[in-house]
This record gives sequence, C-alpha cells and structure tokens, in this order.
Amino acid sequence: MSNIFSGGSHDLDLSNGATAVFIDVLMLAVSDLASEDWDFRFATLLTLQDQNVMGRGAVGFDLAEFDWGTTERERARAKHFVLRATALAASGHRWSELGYHPPRVHNYLHRFATMVESCVPPAESSAARGFPGPHEAAMASCARHRVLSALPLWDGCFLCHRPHH
Repeated sequence: MSNIFSGGSHDLDLSNGATAVFIDVLMLAVSDLASEDWDFRFATLLTLQDQNVMGRGAVGFDLAEFDWGTTERERARAKHFVLRATALAASGHRWSELGYHPPRVHNYLHRFATMVESCVPPAESSAARGFPGPHEAAMASCARHRVLSALPLWDGCFLCHRPHH
C-alpha cells in the first residue's frame, strides 16, 4: 500500500516506510517553528499521518483540502510556514533524535516543496475536508521529546509511538 500526498498537478506517492520518514522529519521542524493557530492545526494534520496510530497505507492529504485562511495574507502566511518547515526539515534539523538516518528524504521534501509552491490556496475554505479545525490544534508538546502532539487524542508524540519505545 502507498500513501498519497497531493497538491495541484503534483503527487507524492510514498511507501509506508517513506511516509514515516517524511512525516518524522517534517514534524520535528513544524514542532520548532509553530507559533500561530494555523501552524498548530497543520501540526495536528501531521500527527494524523502517524501510521502506528492510524494504520499503514491509510494516510495522506491533498493541499486543495486545506483551510489555508480567509484572507490573501493568511493564505500566503500559511503557505510560507509550510515551505519554511519543509526547508528546515531538509536541513537535517534534529535528525540525530530519530535514531536512524532518513534515506531519500531530501527527494521527498523537495517534491513536497514543489507541490506546495505550485499550490494556489483556494479563497473559499469550504473546500477544507479533513483539515483540523481551530479546536483541534496540536497545542500540547510531548515533554519527553519536545514534539507537538495531538494530546489528549494520542498519549504521546510520534517518537513515543514507535514500536521500539
């Protein structure tokens, strides 16, 4: 099974292992950059990609289904946040905490950044399906790993859910 992340005319079709790596490195960056409500909602979306919780081959999202914001400024800021987080992830930010070297993740992050860059956020947020609402924002941080978590929905962050923990 594969997991599909899409946006515009681009798709990122990843195996279960590749999805885990992609989300792991992105979540570390998002956790350190999040400062606005939208950022924490995006973090929640990433926590929902944890296959150890949601099931293997059962995750993915479409950028067209995001609630990017109601004004042009909000949409631009949200898009910029995702691109900043992707760039930070690609820089190797906190990878030493993963306990493994993420293979081929630079390619996934580059393809995702291209997808986000080419995405034109819809002005109408009614298309938002599956994007966490304001009341679902991942405001809690796992004390052990300093990673945003969907507490109280999950009992820890993605590092806590690893089978070897």
